[in-house]
This record gives sequence, C-alpha cells and structure tokens, in this order.
Amino acid sequence: MIILFNKPFGVVSQFSGENKSETLAQFIPISQVYAAGRLDKDSEGLLVLTDDGKLQQRISHPKYKKPKSYWVQVEGEPDSTALSKLSTGIELKDGMTLPAQVKVIPEPELWSRIPPVRFRKHIPTSWLEISVREGRNRQIRRMTAAAGFPTLRLVRIQVGNWQLGELQPGEWLELEK
Repeated sequence: MIILFNKPFGVVSQFSGENKSETLAQFIPISQVYAAGRLDKDSEGLLVLTDDGKLQQRISHPKYKKPKSYWVQVEGEPDSTALSKLSTGIELKDGMTLPAQVKVIPEPELWSRIPPVRFRKHIPTSWLEISVREGRNRQIRRMTAAAGFPTLRLVRIQVGNWQLGELQPGEWLELEK
C-alpha cells in the first residue's frame, strides 16, 4: 500500500509524538504504514507512506537518490550568483551538497498557512523550485540560508514519480502498488 499525504505545517512526520504536537495519527487512521522519508515540523506538502519496508528503503535511503522537489519561499531576491551556488552545490557544515535543479518561479497558488508566514514591509520575498537527490536534515533550509536567502515557507511537491497534485493539507490518497 502507498499513501500520499499532504502534511500540514506543524505536524510531525510520525504516528506518535511528544508534547502537544500533532502527528500523522490525527490524519491517517491506517495502522502499519510508515513514512518513507520525513518532512520537518515547519515544512508542508507531500509525504509518502507505505507498509512495504523495501519500498520505504528505496524511497528514503540516500543511496537511491530519489529526486525530491520543493516550492520554497525565501527572504530576498536571489541573484544569479546565489542561484548558481544552489545549482552547483553549496558547502554546509556536513559537507558539499550534490548539484540541485533550481529556478525562480512565480508565487504558486497554495492554501493559506496557519500561522501565516511573517511579512516584512521592506524585505521582498521570492519563490524557487528546488529539486535535490539527497535528503540531509533540513537540507533545503540550510542551503538557502548558506546562499544568503533564508527559507520562509517550504512545500514538498514531488517525491520520485509521486506528486502532491490537488491534495489539500491533511488530505491523503491511497494508491495501489
């Protein structure tokens, strides 16, 4: 079984949690499925879940280099130098990233985020589409920050061949393998 889930902001990518965090259990009433990869609590969008351990491994393990694509709202307006750094690989504390596909995009039509992204009157924001083939912890956020453009909002739109499509936050879709 494969489940595509649009993880809302503030939800942890597991079925149990500490404190008052919302978890996947509040949205998906199916036991014995597990997230293939993670999205941090502050990120939104596509999370793939499965009951097949081998498939979960192929989706999430870095050696398989499954492409993952994101819409990323950043503070500021990245110039060609920043875009080039992100595209060719950028030095992080845990080493150089692999090259990424990066392009500036118009603001996508998305649901409202609760809480809303902070707005600063005198600092513009931009949207990027970034595709990576590795999955380091908070990688996209660290990459954009290292390029000088902190991430304000991060929405995963694709994992491998699976796409977020029209799923709204909290909605899920079960697919056949």
